[in-house]
Amino acid sequence: MKKVSIEKVGQAFEIECSDIAADKSISHRCAMFSLLSDQVSQVSNFLMAEDTLASLDIAQLLGADVKVEGSSVTITPPEQLSEPFDILDCGNAGTGMRLYCGLLSAIEGSFVLTGDKYLRKRPMGRVVKPLRAIGAKIDGRENGDKAPLHIRGGALESFEYESPIDSAQVKSALILAGLNAAGKSYYREKFLSRDHTERMLRGMGAQIESIKRDGKEWIEITPLNKPLDPLEITVPSDPSSGFFFAVAAAIVPGAKVVLKSLSLNPSRIEAYRVLESMGATIEYTLKEDKYEPIGDITVSNSGQLSAVSVESNIAWLIDELPALAIAMSVAKGNSVVKNAKELRVKESDRISAVVNALEKCGIVVDEYEDGYKIEGGRLKSATIDSCGDHRVAMSFAVAGLLCGMEIEDIACVDTSFPNFFDILKRITGVSFEN
Repeated sequence: MKKVSIEKVGQAFEIECSDIAADKSISHRCAMFSLLSDQVSQVSNFLMAEDTLASLDIAQLLGADVKVEGSSVTITPPEQLSEPFDILDCGNAGTGMRLYCGLLSAIEGSFVLTGDKYLRKRPMGRVVKPLRAIGAKIDGRENGDKAPLHIRGGALESFEYESPIDSAQVKSALILAGLNAAGKSYYREKFLSRDHTERMLRGMGAQIESIKRDGKEWIEITPLNKPLDPLEITVPSDPSSGFFFAVAAAIVPGAKVVLKSLSLNPSRIEAYRVLESMGATIEYTLKEDKYEPIGDITVSNSGQLSAVSVESNIAWLIDELPALAIAMSVAKGNSVVKNAKELRVKESDRISAVVNALEKCGIVVDEYEDGYKIEGGRLKSATIDSCGDHRVAMSFAVAGLLCGMEIEDIACVDTSFPNFFDILKRITGVSFEN
């Protein structure tokens, strides 16, 4: 099992990062949405990480011709998606599995989706149940709640679905199903989750509208009557990945980091807003806005951080909460996270993983069913089990800047941010051991 040791940083640092990993969510969607066109899609700065490459491999198994040169990808869709000769391995990616469920449910054929040992433990019923309700034939372990999943694709009914979960993955799966349903479909969630799917598909010509009915906001999905336009996109850098280094700058006295060419989508920078409210100095510079608003984020340490309560807009910062917990652990006062039960069904139970790791580091934490309370203090060096979760591993690597840290089971970092430790080496000493 590979592990890493992080040295305590000796002095203030100032770095510019133009090599933050490309956006994982958008890269997944590029691989899939290109299959909805009948023309060649050109994708620059595709994330060359295990999870997103798995989505690209699946597109190829479904009949697409995929050419990769560096981080540029050319995807030529088939005239018709074909039944694959092999199982479709999503790796560690819940995004890949849940979105492909929605896409493949309407395609004639037999498809088996699986993943690594961690993904096979994650709940899939949240997409399987509503898809079954509109005619999808999906089976799997625990009555379809766990992978491997078998999909027998075919005709789908239109739907009106009010999701009990604010989840971009559930929403995206139902939108993809709705594009191939018998008539107009309607989807609603209590709070708008990240909206890459709607933005990208609209940019390709899909009719996906936000409407108001009976005083409620709904997404109206019109079935496709022709193939979509191809993608021609440069994937921005991932603000969720950049956030690890935002936290690093916020917790180290005198530090500053400039994160280049990130998505500035409002649904992706909520964690930065929270960090700003804690006392970090943050500047946003918009540079372009086509499929996504893209620009730079500069984060500087402004002294002692203050505690914060995070109870709203959870769907907009769910992935950044482990890193934000590091900032909370050194802030003055008691910070609280609530309404984040979704953390329990990520790559690990992130509530338990974060609480256990912080306690090992000498921080007082109260665990709730839907979050935790963190009493700000002084981090101590410890040996942390990542639980096979890339965000837990990277969050506590950042914590190591203040006290030194050893993290076990770090192979998971390659699923989303393969050059994370290369960037961290610009700040402090990093050593590996198998």
